Amino acid sequence: MRIVSGKFRGRRLQPPVNLPVRPTTDFAKEGLFNVLNNLVDFELLKVLDLFSGTGSIAFEFISRGAIEVTTVDANHRCIDFIKKTVDSFGITNMKPVKSNCFTFLKHSFNKYDLVFADPPFNLDEIELIPDLIFEADLLNADGLLIFEHSSRIRFEQHSRFIQLRQYGSVNFSFFK
Repeated sequence: MRIVSGKFRGRRLQPPVNLPVRPTTDFAKEGLFNVLNNLVDFELLKVLDLFSGTGSIAFEFISRGAIEVTTVDANHRCIDFIKKTVDSFGITNMKPVKSNCFTFLKHSFNKYDLVFADPPFNLDEIELIPDLIFEADLLNADGLLIFEHSSRIRFEQHSRFIQLRQYGSVNFSFFK
């Protein structure tokens, strides 16, 4: 797993093999960020990464100049890995938070320009997460939600859905 572009381009993330994660493939991540290059100014973004796992997506945002990134994951080993990587890269604008993402949504009062959510594909009621994020009012006025999911879930009928991008078995639904 590597960082595709930006300040830390080419740096490898080497998480412990026993982390309970399904990292976004480099192919899908590169495709996602190619789309984002045309949608956002990375240097103006405050980002929330929910179900962050290894933090691969969060590190990509940091590498591309995001103002601030908050990562949230319930697994202490994931958060420990992110903290160690933050320290080894000398990053000062990433905040790893160990929390159940649903609890975090209920208690966060911060606003973000972009929320990225990559829950486990087998999570019960996964299709409700976009609504929970909007109900928590976490996005700024022109904020963007990107939701990574399997192809068995479809969001095209959601009132805030704007586009779907597919990269192999990885699907990214975009919401405004």
